[in-house]
Amino acid sequence: MNRPPPIRREPTWRIPAGVLGLLAVLLGYGAVVAWFVAPWIAAWPALAQTPVYVLLGVGWLWAMPVRQLLAWMETGRWKT
Repeated sequence: MNRPPPIRREPTWRIPAGVLGLLAVLLGYGAVVAWFVAPWIAAWPALAQTPVYVLLGVGWLWAMPVRQLLAWMETGRWKT
């Protein structure tokens, strides 16, 4: 039976670094979407734009290994 690692007692630099990295990636992804996608669909009705933005809003999860990033922030290892 696998037991979870013990709770950390001291702060680590990985958590703020991981959060800042995640924010930087999200800002970059948002800028790319705003720069390239928004002009193409700006003339569409709002109900037609909504599914595009929903798919793009969820799509970054597949583009970035969020689970591995969170594991690294907690354990210092990339594998879950």
